[in-house]
Amino acid sequence: MPISGDVQFQQRKKMVEEQLRARNIKSDAVLNAMLNVPRHLFVPEALQSHAYDDSPLPIGFGQTISQPYIVAFMSAQLDPAPGMKILEIGTGSGYQAAILAYLGCEVCTIELLEELSGRAEKTLAALNLDNVKVMHGNGYSGWPEEAPFDAVIVTAAPGKIPAILIEQLKTGGKMIIPVGEIHSVQLLKLITKKDNGIVEEDLLPVRFVPMLE
Repeated sequence: MPISGDVQFQQRKKMVEEQLRARNIKSDAVLNAMLNVPRHLFVPEALQSHAYDDSPLPIGFGQTISQPYIVAFMSAQLDPAPGMKILEIGTGSGYQAAILAYLGCEVCTIELLEELSGRAEKTLAALNLDNVKVMHGNGYSGWPEEAPFDAVIVTAAPGKIPAILIEQLKTGGKMIIPVGEIHSVQLLKLITKKDNGIVEEDLLPVRFVPMLE
């Protein structure tokens, strides 16, 4: 169901067909969420005309909302399903959390910058996405009180994979995370937790803001 006006819905439809489906995003559930969640409400008003462009956008405080393709790609890698409990590190605008919440997941999201966490919480509430919990804090340590999680998604890049986030992941669960220093190559990695350790897969080169410890 569309949850904003016809013009923006048509822009999202074009985004889904030209930026996502054309680049091999195959998850019908993720494509449907990207079609229906109003991305323009998660960007500053002055940039709303560019909300459906094929690029990241600044949201203030040196932070960005990720390119639509990256949001869809990361979401699809987790194979999200209704009822899954997902930890997000780096709420930012709240858009990634909104996509996962629209998919029926229970989302626990942490944002270091109080201004952004407050703004995201208001936007999510306005869209009646009440299956998201937003916390202002440092996500490097995760959210142990809410653990364990079926999946973890990290939208800022640490220099190495934080072990504490692996600990908060259920066995069989997945974590998607960019890893690398800001001035070097960052790799988006998919981590699967097994009984005897983790399986690590390199997916694609990316550029994210650094994750602060």
